[in-house]
Amino acid sequence: MKRKRVLLIITSLILTMSLVLSGCGMKEDGEEQLKENSVTESTEPTEDESAASDNEEGTPFNEHGTLSVNVTDLVDSGGNKIQLKGMSTHGLAWFPEYVNKDTFEWLRDDWKANCIRLAMYTDENGGYCSGGDQEQLKSKVREGVDIATGLGMYVIIDWHVLSDQDPNKYKDQAKSFFDEMSESYGEQGNVLYEICNEPNGSATWESVTAYANEVIPVIRANDPDSVILVGTPTWSQDIDKAAAAPLPFDNVMYTLHFYAATHTDWLRDRMEQCISNGLPVFVSEFGICDASGNGSVDIGQADQWKELINKYNVSYMCWNLSNKDESSAVIKAGCNELSGWSDDELSDEGKWVRGWMRVDTQ
Repeated sequence: MKRKRVLLIITSLILTMSLVLSGCGMKEDGEEQLKENSVTESTEPTEDESAASDNEEGTPFNEHGTLSVNVTDLVDSGGNKIQLKGMSTHGLAWFPEYVNKDTFEWLRDDWKANCIRLAMYTDENGGYCSGGDQEQLKSKVREGVDIATGLGMYVIIDWHVLSDQDPNKYKDQAKSFFDEMSESYGEQGNVLYEICNEPNGSATWESVTAYANEVIPVIRANDPDSVILVGTPTWSQDIDKAAAAPLPFDNVMYTLHFYAATHTDWLRDRMEQCISNGLPVFVSEFGICDASGNGSVDIGQADQWKELINKYNVSYMCWNLSNKDESSAVIKAGCNELSGWSDDELSDEGKWVRGWMRVDTQ
């Protein structure tokens, strides 16, 4: 590819010199001729070039640009409130097939999603820090970012803490990972970083704060302005702890996770109180079943969550994009289609979430 580009440059230089010597100079007709020769001589675009060229007008990022945090609101490049909404993948090591252009494009165009969350587990079977193929996992993250970027969507790189409980367990690996990712994507404007999915068990807000105080500066060295999402203790429910002692960084939001059949009025009241007290909240994961990711869905509680989230224009990402045989998977088990799903191929959660996303589009 490099040799072809060098030949193209040499060809263009020779043509330019011939035009100058013939007295044509750099007039419009000469420029048009150069353009025609460039098209004729150009090679097939690389995968990254193809992705970038697909970012047509009217896509979410094309319309809203780089995001930032204004008090409690996520705002676009024009200072207007924006609500990110979309799907979280399941673990990238387990359901990698859903990271593809057809799936993301269908979510964007049919579901009206404007964001994808790439969930990379850290301490489970095949996790990044527990025996998983790190290069392969990073390659899948990059593939997801590149596809979303080409489609003009926002994308969250999620360091999916779960079994590790306290994110400090793999702090050094997290710093190295986010250094690499932010160095690659620091100038794109559509990438958000979620530095710890669900601190739990022994994790406290003090330990999460200590972790964040080391990881966030690593990202900021490469990407000074991106939005960073920070998980809170008790599986990202203790946002009140963050409200009492927020981090000393700009463009940071705090994640709240809920499962509608388990988390009801008490957690909604907590979210509303924290937002009223000035905490920027981002629902980076939710389901409408119980907290196990399975069991019966609760449409009544889900509707109450939807009403509150829309009231405060909170961004939300649904768990999960897969056909796993569980209630929180939006695609029914046995359906192997990667896009174009009919209602019959969606789970109850899938049909409900699609309906929500399609009501108001941005």
